[in-house]
Amino acid sequence: MALRKIAAGLSIAVLLISVASLVMNGLKFGLDFTGGSLVEVGYEQSPDLNEIRGQLQSAGYDDAVVQTFGSPVDILIRLGQSHDPKLGDQVLSVLQADEDQTLTLRRNEYVGAQVGEELREQGGLGLLLALFMVMIYVAFRFQLKFSVGAVAALAHDVLIVLGVFSLFKLDFDLTVLAALLAVIGYSLNDTIVVSDRIRENFRKVRKGTPEEIMNISLNQTLGRTIVTSLTTLLVLTALAVFGGELIHGFAIALLIGVLVGTYSSIYVAANVLLAMGVCKEDLMPPEKEDEEVDERP
Repeated sequence: MALRKIAAGLSIAVLLISVASLVMNGLKFGLDFTGGSLVEVGYEQSPDLNEIRGQLQSAGYDDAVVQTFGSPVDILIRLGQSHDPKLGDQVLSVLQADEDQTLTLRRNEYVGAQVGEELREQGGLGLLLALFMVMIYVAFRFQLKFSVGAVAALAHDVLIVLGVFSLFKLDFDLTVLAALLAVIGYSLNDTIVVSDRIRENFRKVRKGTPEEIMNISLNQTLGRTIVTSLTTLLVLTALAVFGGELIHGFAIALLIGVLVGTYSSIYVAANVLLAMGVCKEDLMPPEKEDEEVDERP
């Protein structure tokens, strides 16, 4: 906690950059939110997805998302441009030019923007509802100050993940939205473990300032926090590198979220508690009323 002012300055700076990027650049929404075209192509033999992406980019389809669909020979291509009935034939001709095998156009569909708008609104409401329910839960389990600290840490994590996606213009689709909800759950779990130890030490430690008790609590849970985060990051790194394009955004969002969530569990939530003046009186269990003793003759 000796570094809490430096940590607070760092968090505020990163949050301001994230918010500024979101205001100026917005998010680069994927097809799930903006609408676009779906083209499914059938191959006789399993193709190389990277070669397909290169062919499409050379033909001017820079935003094409290529993935297998059901089997290695079924390729689904998602394009963010407006739908054209001849788009499927155009894509097929681009791919067929460099292939010896015969390709088959199996689907050429349009995903409407209206669906994307509904998904966007429902996703935003889902995030807000999750934060609200977290605040109520923590307030009942601990105390209102802990509730504010937990929600501040969660909002901090979500805004920074969104800011990174906005700043680097990464595609934001439903898998990334799912990752944001997972980040809320992961960060909340870590924050509750730390908060539980803080409450326990405020009740148990007789002497010590709130800052000293906070340091004791954080040090007691630091090993668990670091080990849990490192093992999670190993799995997410493997997903980001080897998981393919379909879950690449999901893995990147979780990687950022776990890193930031580990930091916020230590510095943001505890920092907010100290700023709000948490003390022993806030966490002492309520005194039981004296029970009436029957008088005996």
